[in-house]
Amino acid sequence: MGRYAARRILQMIPVFFGTTFLIFAMVYATPGDPVQRLSGEKRPDPSRAAFLRAEYNLNDPLVVQYGKYMGKLATGDLGKTFNERPVSDLLKQQWPVSVKLTLTGLGIQAFLGLGLGLLAGLRRGGVVDKAVLFTTLLFVSFPAFVMAFILQFFIGVQGRDVFHLPVAGTTQGWPVAYILPGLTTALLGLAYSSRLTRTSIVENLRADYVRTAVAKGLPRRRVVGVHTLRNSLIPVVTFLGTEVGTIFGTAIVTESIFNLNGLGRQIASSARAGEAPVVVGLVTLLVLVYVSATLIVDLLYGVLDPRIRYD
Repeated sequence: MGRYAARRILQMIPVFFGTTFLIFAMVYATPGDPVQRLSGEKRPDPSRAAFLRAEYNLNDPLVVQYGKYMGKLATGDLGKTFNERPVSDLLKQQWPVSVKLTLTGLGIQAFLGLGLGLLAGLRRGGVVDKAVLFTTLLFVSFPAFVMAFILQFFIGVQGRDVFHLPVAGTTQGWPVAYILPGLTTALLGLAYSSRLTRTSIVENLRADYVRTAVAKGLPRRRVVGVHTLRNSLIPVVTFLGTEVGTIFGTAIVTESIFNLNGLGRQIASSARAGEAPVVVGLVTLLVLVYVSATLIVDLLYGVLDPRIRYD
């Protein structure tokens, strides 16, 4: 497994550099002067503008800017805001909020997706299967901001006497304050996780090893829970690994609507304010999280299916 993990890490290096360069290029190559955007309609102070251009290498070619940025990143420096505040300070405040939101969303999606997919797979073609298909496709048809407002109104406002869930803020702490935003992100991907589970269950129920287990007289609970479900989790785990990036992406909308002071909300506000160093630094960190989640998913394959070997 050690050689396999090392090989996968080496494969992710060009992915990381390619992705971060594209992010850097898109942010810094946007039309307009970032120093001018900070001053609004006023003319920026010449000395202040010259200092910012020198501090953030804005006078250098794009490739040179990227090289200097990656050099600082290698030392753990994510850069500074235009107000000279380290991006790492923002990260310390907002990272826990985004992590809690991601864990809540993944937990809800894994529980509902596996549960509904298992029910639909075991009752293929029946009423339950069709009901799960219709419901999950209905959820995925809503944009994130629409789903957020629906949950806020029907559960947070109309159902406040029953559910007692806050519609915004984190004053009630984790996990209560994160249930509605986590449910918003989970429902958007529920159709994919439940259908993947359902399809894998149906395929594995037809496999020879499942027929052998049934012929041996093993209890149905063991046949489904051990022999069928375990081997059906590989595509679902792969999808949930990629959902880490999706949840962080939708967090820009979710955290803003639910008033969560996380990375997504910070990226949105920094983009509006023209704080390119903050946007690049935080998005680069999200790329690291995504490639790490992909590596963990790859390593889990051998745990879920012993037939997979790390050669």
